[in-house]
Amino acid sequence: MNYYFAPMEGITDRIYRRLHRAYFPGVCRYYTPFFSPTVHRSLTPRERAELSPEPGLTVIPQILTKNAEDFLWFTERCGELGYEEVNLNLGCPSGTVTAKGKGAGLLTDPDALDSFLYEIYNRAALPVSVKTRLGFHDPEEFPRLLEIFNRYPIRELTIHPRVREDFYKGCVRMEWFRYAAEKATMPLCYNGNLNTLSDIERIAAEFPNVEAVMLGRGLIGDPGMVTEGGTTAAALEGFHGALLEAYTEAFGSARNAMFRMKENWGYLKRHFEGGDKLFKKLRKTTDIAEYKAITADIFRSLPMLPTLNADW
Repeated sequence: MNYYFAPMEGITDRIYRRLHRAYFPGVCRYYTPFFSPTVHRSLTPRERAELSPEPGLTVIPQILTKNAEDFLWFTERCGELGYEEVNLNLGCPSGTVTAKGKGAGLLTDPDALDSFLYEIYNRAALPVSVKTRLGFHDPEEFPRLLEIFNRYPIRELTIHPRVREDFYKGCVRMEWFRYAAEKATMPLCYNGNLNTLSDIERIAAEFPNVEAVMLGRGLIGDPGMVTEGGTTAAALEGFHGALLEAYTEAFGSARNAMFRMKENWGYLKRHFEGGDKLFKKLRKTTDIAEYKAITADIFRSLPMLPTLNADW
């Protein structure tokens, strides 16, 4: 099974990817948080930094747009930087994104989606993979969407088997992933509610022809999930310390680095037993010295659970 790390804005940036690979090997592809190119045809300094080549990692830039010309321009820039594939985001459920017809919003208009895919697959400088949901309102939208996807040489289709209106809540709709496994003409990757190795093993057993899974929240909470030996307390503490140091250097501020690290703790805390008072203090603190003392106490005093308590 091939393991992919899903993109998450505010967490899986270039610094995170590099250090995750160093402390927890096992992921074969990292997908960037999405880039949203515009008619201005320029990259911001932050985008340039995020797109800088990362030796030793296979990184796939993810693109969010409904405009074929914008997509093609950005794909060209990625090719010039040495990337060998880009990914089209058709899954983002954010209201600010879908209101503009991007992300999962593009799924509401199959004809526009078909025209968009026709343009990019006939002209793109690089192979294009796609990440999608089952539809916007209802999974019954998916057969029409899959019929469209099957017309194009999609490098790989990652399916999150929820509709946009599910966001990330409730059960995934596995019957529709089974439908895709029977009908899709391109390689498939499964994404959604994979929080333990047992979850991955169930997918592998039920879908032996599916050779890849994409891991998101579960891998942030349990960063060594697919690493031999799992997430040890020593490795996690080392990873945490390295991230804090690297963000402090990058942001020029230990306090700003602390706030970035708090995003990680929203997931990491589910790998520890107890500690409600400590995590409440961690959430409230705005002092870097106190933050370091609290996290040291967490690593020193709280036992780690054998698997993630994914109660989201």
